[in-house]
Parts: sequence; structure tokens; C-alpha cells
Amino acid sequence: MSEKVKRYTVVLIGIFLLAFSFTIFQAPNNFASGGVSGLAVIIHKVLNINESSFIFIINMFLLLLSYQQFGKEATKNTIIGSILYPIIIELTSYLSQFIILENFDLLLIAVIAGIISGIGGGLVYKNGFTTGGTDILNLFLEKKLKIPMDKAILTIDGIIVLTSAIIFGIPTMIYSLITLVISSYISNRTLLEQYQNKVFYIHTKKVTAIKDYLINNFSYDVTILNSIGGYTKKNQKIIMCSVKTKDYYIIKEGILYIDPDSFIIITDSYEQKNANKTIHQHKINTQDIKVLK
Repeated sequence: MSEKVKRYTVVLIGIFLLAFSFTIFQAPNNFASGGVSGLAVIIHKVLNINESSFIFIINMFLLLLSYQQFGKEATKNTIIGSILYPIIIELTSYLSQFIILENFDLLLIAVIAGIISGIGGGLVYKNGFTTGGTDILNLFLEKKLKIPMDKAILTIDGIIVLTSAIIFGIPTMIYSLITLVISSYISNRTLLEQYQNKVFYIHTKKVTAIKDYLINNFSYDVTILNSIGGYTKKNQKIIMCSVKTKDYYIIKEGILYIDPDSFIIITDSYEQKNANKTIHQHKINTQDIKVLK
């Protein structure tokens, strides 16, 4: 099995787990744990609109928004998830007839839902895909309104979860929040190997094209490093860029599409706050040495 087939298989498994968690655990218990899925639970209660149909319609609208605002390259790995996720939700809805959870504690259901959706989301994001929805909206807020991604996610998911408190009551909102927190933790920490970023070192003859690709499509800052070839002794330029782990695959593919002959070194990047602590500690040591002198 080729690497590409394995990758798509893993993504399909991830989407299935997300849909299974939503259909069996979240929707029947009115857990509106953020995202378009959470909004679909609320809309179903208020307007009696089928959840999968609502998710599909909103995803298609957001796909058009992504294509218009961010272009083809940034949108292509969102198409599969945006289409398959609501379809699989509809297909798995029939399983609820055979899996009865009426006698289960709601806290246990919330935890299980968070674990399953966290694993599913991790598999999807780790391979460079998304299921669309509010991921696109978060990116829009970050790029167009200059709102930091973490605040954009917190704002949108927070509004949805708080709205669920009005519709379903505070106890149900708390269970939704538990599912959201567990899912986010597992997806971002466990499956993404506790690294939020990857650092790309790109040796290419198409420096300007790749630099523009990273800045215009993903709003990533880049650093151009001057180097000297060890064998050729020629001056060369290397692009350095830190990217989010979920964008790893799509950016790597985009770079190789622009310059198939480029040479890329990719390393894990620790959290910035840890790096700042280290830098701060070095400053203290330097000051101490000056005092001793």
C-alpha cells in the first residue's frame, strides 16, 4: 500500500470516528460541543432541521468562502472532510437504533465522546486535512480580522456552547464542555506528539515563489537565511518557517509542487513559552557573570 493510500485511509477512519462520536454520543444527548456540529444540534432542537443536512449546507458555504478568500491550494484538503463528514453522519445515524445508551451516566458518555472525537480529529489533522466547518471560519477571523487563532476558536466555540446552555440548560452545557475539552486535549497533545509546530528549512531556487506561498496562503512569517554550500562554495538562500502541525502535509505538498527539486528539512518545534523561559534564564546568567567581573 502506497503512502498516499495509507494517508487517505487514516483520514477516512478519522472522519468515521468523528461522525460516530457525534451520531451515537453527542447528538442524542444534545451535546453541542462547539463547531458546526454543535451548532447543528442546536438548530435541530429549535428548527427541527436534520443535523447532517445542516452541516453539509454550512460546509459548502464555508468551502466557497475559503476558496474565495484563501485560494485553491489552501482549500483542497478541506473538501474531502467537508463532504464526507456529513455523509458519514447520515450513514451512521442508523446505528443509534442498535446502540442504546439510556442507562449510561451522562458524564461517562461525555468522556467517551471526547476521547473518540479527539482520536478522530487527531488522525484527520495529523494528515493535513480538516472537516471544514468552523476551521475555515477561524482561519478567516485570523487572516482578515487579525484575531489570533486561539482567540478565534475560543470565541466561536464559546458562543456555541453558551447558546446550548440557553436551549438545553446548564447541566447539558457542562457535559458539552467536558467533551470539547477532552477532544481538544487528545487531538492537540497526544496524537500531535505534544508539538504544536514544525519548523521547515527549505533549500530551493524558487525562494520568492515559496515565500509568497507561505505568506499569502497561510499568513506564516518566514526567515531567509544566507548559507554557503559545503561542496560548491556558492552562496545560497534557505527559507526557515515555523508552521502548525495540522498544516504540515499540505504545506509540504505545496512546496514540492512549486519546486519539485527543493530540499526540505523538517523538525519538531517546542512551545514558544518554553523557549522564552530558556532565553530569560540565559539573560540572568549573563548578568551574573558581568557582576562577578
